[in-house]
Amino acid sequence: MHSLRHQIVVVTGASAGVGRATAREFAAHGCHVALIARNHERLEAAARECRALGVRALPIAVDVADADALDMATWRVEEELGPIDVWVNAAMATVFAPFDAVSPQEFKRGTEVTYLGQVYGAMSALKRMRPRNRGTIVNVGSALAYRSIPLQSAYCGAKAAVRGFTDSLRSELIHDRLNIHLCMVELPAINTPQFDWALNKTGRKARPVPPVFQPEVAARAIYFAAFHKRRELWLGGSTIKAILANRLAPGLLDRYLARAGYRKQLSADPLPEHAPSNLFESVDGPYRAHGRFDAEARPVSWAGVLNRHRTALFLSAAGLLAVWGLRSRTHHR
Repeated sequence: MHSLRHQIVVVTGASAGVGRATAREFAAHGCHVALIARNHERLEAAARECRALGVRALPIAVDVADADALDMATWRVEEELGPIDVWVNAAMATVFAPFDAVSPQEFKRGTEVTYLGQVYGAMSALKRMRPRNRGTIVNVGSALAYRSIPLQSAYCGAKAAVRGFTDSLRSELIHDRLNIHLCMVELPAINTPQFDWALNKTGRKARPVPPVFQPEVAARAIYFAAFHKRRELWLGGSTIKAILANRLAPGLLDRYLARAGYRKQLSADPLPEHAPSNLFESVDGPYRAHGRFDAEARPVSWAGVLNRHRTALFLSAAGLLAVWGLRSRTHHR
């Protein structure tokens, strides 16, 4: 663990939600962090949280959908903090609405942030990592990259695109024999502020599909992915079930989601008349890592724990089986 301290880590979407929890997780392990998002005040607050853990923190207000501005921010990170070791693409935007209620501009913007933001982040990171032949990029995905749901066509499409882009890029890095690791972490439903500030055209307050996990669960998985050679990490039993079920019976899932997908994402509470929307402009306010679902959000994913420690568990199981086999042979003698 000591060798991982003082690593330089960039986290996009770091002013709130999973990105903010992730920046704090790396800082808690002694990594210096650059925090990228649009809202300057929330970035400053997140940076103070990281500095309180004894590391350097550099907040940079920039839109990840602006490739040139993001590349300039990357240059500033290396000038002020040092060579980047880890880049985490966690910025996202979504629209809660049926497809026929989404405008072309809204769909484009959601795609630019959630998909192209990760593409531009990887471009900026690789421009610096390739000459050094080292580094790690973690793309934050979702179970929805494999199994889309109604009311979030732009987001689901963008996450599926991230997965396709990640697989293509990974093969290129292997072909070029580069010592640069690329991983994708597929998340379950997370308790973040997105359900309060995402553009919503349904008339009812949005909510995550249960089971819901705290953003720190995602942050721990992302931190683990950054320093272990995993190709992909599926976080949460619900993510595993969704991905596998879609492989086995996608048609049945289509019909199930047609019946249940709306009510599972919408609460009974009406949407306020002037509800905030952060799709095109940042929304001011004291938003942090957590959303309004603390009462039901789980602080641990046991499936994630088992996944992270699968090697040790496999060796332990193999050892127990060996001991059991030896005792059985001794008994029969």
